[in-house]
Amino acid sequence: MCNVLGVSKSGYFKWINRPKSNRQKKREKMSKLILQTHLEFKRRYGSIKISKTLNKRGVIVSERTVSRIMTEKNLKSCTVNKYKATTNSKHRHPVSDNVLDRQFTVDRPNQS
Repeated sequence: MCNVLGVSKSGYFKWINRPKSNRQKKREKMSKLILQTHLEFKRRYGSIKISKTLNKRGVIVSERTVSRIMTEKNLKSCTVNKYKATTNSKHRHPVSDNVLDRQFTVDRPNQS
């Protein structure tokens, strides 16, 4: 494989065993914080709210960085539809009479 890529074996193994840079360490730490915050708020927060939350906690990060990391980690916010009551049973309109007056109590099952 080294011949195909045009690199030496020693260069490849040196690249593999290289220690992580400060930038990589910082990015991994940031991605852990973002994941924790995302899970803390039940996967409802997006990049904007996560960045604001982290900034309030003293971790300085931009919305764009949070957005990039969330895209890399495939984290998406779930939107929740707000509940809207469609029936208003506390009204002052006249209620229709029970014209059928059916009694639904029976002595035994499968009997009219």
